[in-house]
Amino acid sequence: MIDRSKLPNSFEFVVTAGARARQLLNGSIPRVEVGAHKKTTVAQQEVITHAVQKIEPEAASE
Repeated sequence: MIDRSKLPNSFEFVVTAGARARQLLNGSIPRVEVGAHKKTTVAQQEVITHAVQKIEPEAASE
């Protein structure tokens, strides 16, 4: 089980892990040891270990 209590932003964690899980389901190569875990758990582990990170949107230029 992933302990999210020490994360600064749980919502950002869920959104990032969800996006990564979709990538894994579509055939992306995992960046952590997989073992017998589901793709959703692998995505959470990748976010926790900072193997993947959220991409910040670029500021809108006027």
